[in-house]
Amino acid sequence: MSETVFQSFFLIFTGSAIIASMAIFGRQPLLVAYITLGALIGPYGLGWVQDVHLLSEISEIGIIFLLFLLGLDLQPKSLLRAFRKVTVVTLISSLIFASAGYLIARLFDFTTTESLIIGAAMMFSSTIIGIKLLPTTILHHRHIGEMMIGLLLMQDFLAIFVLLVLLSGDGGQINITQIGITLLALPLLILFAWGFVRWVLLKLIAKFDQMGEYIFLLAIGWCMGLSELAEVLGLSREIGAFLAGITIASSPISQHIALTLKPLRDFFLIMFFFSLGAGFNLGLLPEIALAAATLGVAMLILKPVIFRVLLERQSERKVLAWDLGFRLGQISEFSLLIAYVAFNASLIGVMASHLIQAAAILTFLVSSYIVTFNFPNPIAVSEKLRRN
Repeated sequence: MSETVFQSFFLIFTGSAIIASMAIFGRQPLLVAYITLGALIGPYGLGWVQDVHLLSEISEIGIIFLLFLLGLDLQPKSLLRAFRKVTVVTLISSLIFASAGYLIARLFDFTTTESLIIGAAMMFSSTIIGIKLLPTTILHHRHIGEMMIGLLLMQDFLAIFVLLVLLSGDGGQINITQIGITLLALPLLILFAWGFVRWVLLKLIAKFDQMGEYIFLLAIGWCMGLSELAEVLGLSREIGAFLAGITIASSPISQHIALTLKPLRDFFLIMFFFSLGAGFNLGLLPEIALAAATLGVAMLILKPVIFRVLLERQSERKVLAWDLGFRLGQISEFSLLIAYVAFNASLIGVMASHLIQAAAILTFLVSSYIVTFNFPNPIAVSEKLRRN
């Protein structure tokens, strides 16, 4: 390992340990501490950590593990039941959020194409924050957990479609043929994953389930392998990881695998939030501050209200509808990926890209505070609200 990489890891994790301790004593959410540390010592702050691009790529593994673990905890029948309940809510809410984002972007004189992409980035809520701040007992054993996972996964599928459109762009042009080819690959990937698990993976697990090290390696290999295959087919590693998890969810050993991988997931998620803060160019903030604040605040207000109204119309209890609404009241990490992909495809400019990033970070921070101080969660500063 090079000296630079080791020093970066030292600064990230030793710094995170210190600032997390300060955050706990100061009754602040840990996610805020990680993002703040990134902004403080990243290339646009003190400059102690320079190669944020490499660290960001490494940290994306945390998202892959997160979706793999989500899949492990979901039975296909439960997932289909949740999809039936949340499809209408997801589609209507996404249309409302996209329209609001588009109108706000046009208000600040962004082009039509930029405004459409900014609006699309507003449709989604953060899987990382939504799941990380939901207690495990509620996530796996309560109706609210099933509803949240259903909503987030429906949003993820929409996000992947948006990314497919953007990834087909070449110099600002959209390739419809490439989009169609990629969409055809999804059912083929599902069929392959189901068959491989049934005739190969589950047999290996049953034969060697007493060898913990081998099962650990097999689980990581399956997760990474299907993720990479999904990427090759033009989908996304995230979708591959989720399919890898859900296809072995029926195995009795799935919960053991989930518990084993959680520390590894948390390791990479710390890096994700650090790279999120470190990758933002603070020098552009004055130029987009008003637009970002308007967009972020609009989403923070609009999302809880819209989710509450739509879920209550689906016969959900008002308390649950408000709870879910506030937990999903931020912009998504997929929005950051949309900004990155659209900028690289020359579909948006640097200001539009940073507008999406700034609004996302703002909603990450404020939403984390709202949930941490008002709803049961694993990192609550109040013992009354702390639930593991």
